[in-house]
Amino acid sequence: MSYSRKVAIISGSRTPFVKSMSNYQGASNQDLLSTAFNDLVKKNNLKGKLLGDVIAGTVMNHPFDWNLSREVVLGSELSAETPGLNIQRACGTGLEAANLVALKIAAGQMESGVAGGSDTNSDIPLIGQRKLTHWLIKLQNAKSFGEKLAVLAKFNPGLLKPQIPAVKEPRTGLSMGEHTELMVKEWKITREAQDELAFHSHQNAAKAYEEGFYDDLVTEFKGLKKDTITRKETTLEKLAKLRPAFDTSGSGTLTAGNSTPLTDGASVVLLGSEDWAKKNNLEPLAYFIDSEVAAVDFVHGAGLLMAPTVAVSRLLERNNLTLQDFDFYEIHEAFAGQVLCTLKAWEDPAYCKKTLGRDQVMGSIDRSKLNVKGSSLALGHPFAATGGRIVAQAAKILKQRGSGRVLISICTAGGMGVAAIVER
Repeated sequence: MSYSRKVAIISGSRTPFVKSMSNYQGASNQDLLSTAFNDLVKKNNLKGKLLGDVIAGTVMNHPFDWNLSREVVLGSELSAETPGLNIQRACGTGLEAANLVALKIAAGQMESGVAGGSDTNSDIPLIGQRKLTHWLIKLQNAKSFGEKLAVLAKFNPGLLKPQIPAVKEPRTGLSMGEHTELMVKEWKITREAQDELAFHSHQNAAKAYEEGFYDDLVTEFKGLKKDTITRKETTLEKLAKLRPAFDTSGSGTLTAGNSTPLTDGASVVLLGSEDWAKKNNLEPLAYFIDSEVAAVDFVHGAGLLMAPTVAVSRLLERNNLTLQDFDFYEIHEAFAGQVLCTLKAWEDPAYCKKTLGRDQVMGSIDRSKLNVKGSSLALGHPFAATGGRIVAQAAKILKQRGSGRVLISICTAGGMGVAAIVER
């Protein structure tokens, strides 16, 4: 399948990604997203331009971010007549935003647009208890002095205890890390294999920085010009010494080294039709070909983060491609174990038959083509920003190579997965 007209990936920008509760303490999602967005506007000479739409979102959404995308537009040098839309598909938000922008361009509804996402755990709002809200409403609605006294008499100081949002699945009460521990046990993924994948991610990211790959993709924010999570100096020996972070029973294999840390950051991507790009003297990096989303029933036994296996399978089938028809693979590293479970599932006859509906296995990939510039373990994972980072990263890889095809795969909370194909 291909869109009715080609959708060009023209440019990308992001802030450096940093560990939460550190360098970006006090910065809002609007601050972060505006920084990446304004850099995108500046380096593509979009001052005063009217774009079709700006679609972006956050996962850890502050109440003050209710109109985030539109506020970011109004704070930029774009035409103030450019609209904005907020979306949220957990960790797939950025990639879903790119897909929505691409679909609008392909359908002829607009000529250009920006997709993006931002997340910060360093500006999480403290949430009052629902019981406190209900009590305040009753107090406000009380008509007489006696009625107000009756409501006041029912006040309990415990109502003032704030609630802090947690990254846990509401249906199971388990965190993503705890769910991934279940997955790696089921698929028999070793600690050594997880550490090795994390090691290579850091090495690839460090090398990419040394080569200047990220120079025009990362814009300065809060005095930083590069991610603070990348560890060139890490070794397999150092990773092996880290203690399990989620399962401390003695059988746990997920650690702080082979799992992504909570991260703050933002990313944006500029997409447009070929005619619009030519009219504005902008050279496409690559093209957004197609995308797919899927979900699994993790509440009743499926692995929480296994939905990308389904999304990729459907995407490849629709485009008459095999898993081996790609020059590069950008698989989001929420956890090294998640990536390895996905790769193993595609090689498993029973899984491919039962879950993917395939008579033959999808097979293995050339691991030397996986996350060649580093991925989330080494760069960080601000939930809604990861999709934009990967799309821009994949497009630049193809621009430098001159041609090729990239498969993108992102797992998300809620048992969902988003996949896409980028070509040049």
